[in-house]
Amino acid sequence: MEGAENHRSDLGRLGEDIACDRLQDMGHVILERNWRSGHLEIDIISYDPDGIHFVEVKARKLSVQAPPQENVDRTKQKRIIQAAKAFLKTAKGLPYGAHECHFDIMAVTFEGNSCHTEWFPQAYIPIYV
Repeated sequence: MEGAENHRSDLGRLGEDIACDRLQDMGHVILERNWRSGHLEIDIISYDPDGIHFVEVKARKLSVQAPPQENVDRTKQKRIIQAAKAFLKTAKGLPYGAHECHFDIMAVTFEGNSCHTEWFPQAYIPIYV
């Protein structure tokens, strides 16, 4: 079981690396990776002219299961929103408090030696979660 857990975390780390590259290609500045506040975590926090982005990365091998982005359920969304609020209260987050906040999902799907990324900007809106 330990091997499966290591494989999953390696896949997740690779997915986050690819997501960061994609976001930077789109003009984002990466502010934080794997930012934590207690038991809460945000995979990527980035900034672009539209505002601050709290990005959940879902990486999977191609399968017949649901698309990766569908695994960001309401419970996960609430946890990310709580983490975003905590980040915006930190010294590093305070300068971004007046900017528009976006809650995005980056799905990374691996198939053989290639991967496909799909970005879902404003995948959910906190007021509706």
